[in-house]
Amino acid sequence: MTLEIIRADDLAFANHGFFTRVGGVSTGIYQGLNCGAGSDDTPEHVVENRSMAAIALGVKPASLAFVHQVHSADVLVVDAPPPAPKPKCDAMVSKTPGVTLSILTADCQPVLFADPDANVIGAAHAGWKGALGGVLEATIDAMVGLGATRSAIRAVIGPSISQRAYEVGPEFLEEFLDQDPEYARFFAGGTGGKSMFDLPSFGLFRLRGAGIAAASWTGHCTYSDADRFFSYRRATHRGEPDYGRLMASISLA
Repeated sequence: MTLEIIRADDLAFANHGFFTRVGGVSTGIYQGLNCGAGSDDTPEHVVENRSMAAIALGVKPASLAFVHQVHSADVLVVDAPPPAPKPKCDAMVSKTPGVTLSILTADCQPVLFADPDANVIGAAHAGWKGALGGVLEATIDAMVGLGATRSAIRAVIGPSISQRAYEVGPEFLEEFLDQDPEYARFFAGGTGGKSMFDLPSFGLFRLRGAGIAAASWTGHCTYSDADRFFSYRRATHRGEPDYGRLMASISLA
C-alpha cells in the first residue's frame, strides 16, 4: 500500500513530510507504518517501515537521524545520524545536506522547522512537558546558532492530539498556571473538575511568541482518526498494551 505523507504549504520549499500510519508492514495493534523502535513491534518491521518512509521521501534510509526522546527541552546539533545509543534529547537542528531529521510521536506535537535563506532545518518532539519547558524556543535558538534568522524561520506542527480529546486533571492545569496565569486560555471546562487542554494552540502560541516568520498546524487530530494515526491516549483508553509511533521528517535538498 502506498504511504500517506502530509505536507505543509509553509514548508513547501523544504523536503519534508508528516507520515500517517497508512501503508507499512506492521500488523495487529501496530497495523501500518509503525516507525517506533521503542515499541514492542517486530524490530524488522520497524526497520522496513522506516526504510519505506525514507524512500517515499526521496532520501536514503541511512540518512534518517533519530534521538532518544525524553520530553526535555534539549536540542542536538546534527552533522550525521547519531549512532546507538541515541542521545537523550527532544529536538535536532542541522545545516548539513544529506541528513534527515526525524521525530516520532503518538499524540505529542511533531514540529518541523526551516529557514529557506540560511538552509537550516529543525525538528522537535513537543508534548505538553517539552512545550512548557521551552523545547520549541530552544530549537529556534539552536537554528539561529547555525546561522538562521528568526524572521525567516517557518514552523509547522503536524498531527497531534486536539483539545476535544485531551482531558486533564487539576494538577495538570495548575502546573501551567504556576508558570503563567494567562495560560488558562488554553483550557476549556470539562467534567468532574477536569479540563480540556489545547496542545496545538499552546504550541502555536509559543512558536509565534518566539518571533518567527510563520507557524501553523496541519489540523489533524491523532486521537480522533484511528485509521490514519497512532495515539497513545486512544490505546490507553482501549486497554491496548502498546501503540505505534508516527514519523515526521525534514531534510535539506
